[in-house]
Amino acid sequence: MRVLGVDPGLTRCGVGVVEGVPGRPLTMLGVGVVRTPADAELGHRLVAVERGIEAWLDEHRPEFVAVERVFAQHNVRTVMGTAQASAVAMLCASRRGIPVALHTPSEVKAAVTGSGRADKAQVGAMVTRLLRLDAPPKPADAADALALAICHIWRAPAQNRLQQAVAAHRTLKGRTA
Repeated sequence: MRVLGVDPGLTRCGVGVVEGVPGRPLTMLGVGVVRTPADAELGHRLVAVERGIEAWLDEHRPEFVAVERVFAQHNVRTVMGTAQASAVAMLCASRRGIPVALHTPSEVKAAVTGSGRADKAQVGAMVTRLLRLDAPPKPADAADALALAICHIWRAPAQNRLQQAVAAHRTLKGRTA
């Protein structure tokens, strides 16, 4: 399974591609950040994020895109920019027919470190270890994008089984009604 992880942001949108299956060593295929100038017009920044994500999709051809689920923050301006960048990533993937999964920050931290309250340094250290890298990816947005991809690889099979069970239950329930 090849997954593009996206840690959305308008100034720095982390992107990372990981390939592998649960229970086997994972491989990092690429990591980086799509940057936009903070003083640019919002529309131009969103177009720059789109172009950056499209380039990653073209180069790496992921089977899935995992995006950090936007959560409420105290700074409304920050959460709006994050939500807008998140929507761009989902749009780019959906336009190509690539399934998109949303994972919460605590879900990603728990999957990668074992604790949903891990800090950025702990996430970076575990990403480095899991992907057998020489050093944690910088900036933290890049490491977070890899953590999202790892989380999805490890959790997708269980999530798919749950979705199939729910669908089968609905089908069975519909036949007996």
